[in-house]
Amino acid sequence: MKYSKIWSVALVAMLSVAGMSAQTTQKLTATKANEYGLIYSLPKTVLDITIEAEKEVKKPGEYFKYAKKYLDSDNAIAQPSQQWTLKSITVNVRAVADADERYLVQFKKGTTPYMYVNEQNFPLAINTEKVIEIDEPVLPEAKAAQPSPLESAAATQVMSQEMLQSQSSAKRAELAANQIYALRQSRTDLITGQADQMPPDGQAMQLVLDNIAAQEAALTAMFMGTVQHSTDVKTFTIVPDTLGGENIVARLSALNGIVDSEDLSGAPIYVNIEVAERGKLPVNEVTGLVKTFPKGGIAYRIPGKGKIAVEYDGQKVYDKTHDIAQYGVVFGIDPAMITNTKAPAYVVFDPLTGAIKELGTK
Repeated sequence: MKYSKIWSVALVAMLSVAGMSAQTTQKLTATKANEYGLIYSLPKTVLDITIEAEKEVKKPGEYFKYAKKYLDSDNAIAQPSQQWTLKSITVNVRAVADADERYLVQFKKGTTPYMYVNEQNFPLAINTEKVIEIDEPVLPEAKAAQPSPLESAAATQVMSQEMLQSQSSAKRAELAANQIYALRQSRTDLITGQADQMPPDGQAMQLVLDNIAAQEAALTAMFMGTVQHSTDVKTFTIVPDTLGGENIVARLSALNGIVDSEDLSGAPIYVNIEVAERGKLPVNEVTGLVKTFPKGGIAYRIPGKGKIAVEYDGQKVYDKTHDIAQYGVVFGIDPAMITNTKAPAYVVFDPLTGAIKELGTK
C-alpha cells in the first residue's frame, strides 16, 4: 500500500560542514501490535555541490615608495586590492526521503520479519542485521585570514622612539631600513657565535631567532606590503529531476566571493545534468514480458544513472556518472519470500538509491 504526503525539495544554499552525522538505524518488527505492517519511504537522490573560494587581500606598506631605494625591490604592493578565486568544487551524492514513494507493507500473520531503517526511514535491510554504511564526505572548511606581520606584537616592538617622533616618512623609512639590516647582522652574529651575549641553550637561541624573524618581517612589510588569504565554503543542494540540462547553481564574484545564482556580480558556475540511463522494470526470462508488481510487494528502486558535470570559466571541474534513484522505476519483492517458514529471504538495500544490493535465503 502506498502512502502520500505533501513535501518538496528546492534549490537551497547553506554553509558547509566538515562531515555528516553517522548513520543511525532502527529495527522495525512486524508484530500483532502493528498488525504485521511496516511503513517506510524510498530515497530520492540529491546532489550537494560544495564550493570553496579563496580571498586574497593585498595592502601596500607605509613605505612602499622607498622599497627600491632601501631594499632594491620593484615588487612592493602599491595599491590595495581584493580578489576571490575558485579553489575547489566537491560533489556529494546523498539521499532524502521521497514523500511520493511512501509505503506500507503487511506480512503474514504469525510471522515476525524485521526491517532495519535509517533516520529518514529508508529501508536498509530485511531479516538481516547487515547494512551498508554511508561514507561521510570530507569537505573543506572555511578558514579566516592569519594576522599579517603588521598585526603582530613584533610590529610594535620595532617602532623605535625616533621613528615615532619623526614627521618625515622618508626619515622613518630610512630608520626602518637601518633596523632591517641591523637585525640581519644580529642573526648572523648569533648563528656564527660572534654575538656579545649568546643565548644559554638551543631553546633560548630559537626564541631569539624567531623574535628577530618576526621583527624583520614586520619592518619588511612596511615596505613591501602584506598579502592575506582566507577561504569561504558554501554548499548548494539540488534535486536532479527538478533541474534538467544546464543550470547556474551559484556565482563567484571577484569582490563578493560566493554569491547566489541571481547575483550578476559573479561569474556563473554551471551544473549540467543529463539522464544517462533510465531504470527498467524486470522482464520474465521465459515469456519476455515485463513483470508486474507483486501483490502487497515490498517496494524498492531500480535506479537509473545521471551524468553530472560542473563547469566554471569555460573548464569542466567535475564530470562523473552517478546512480540516481528517481531516474529509475519502483518494483516489488513478494512478501511471501520474506515470511517463508522453511527458507525466509533476506534483503540488503542501497541506502542512497533504495536498490537491492543483496538478496538471499537465511
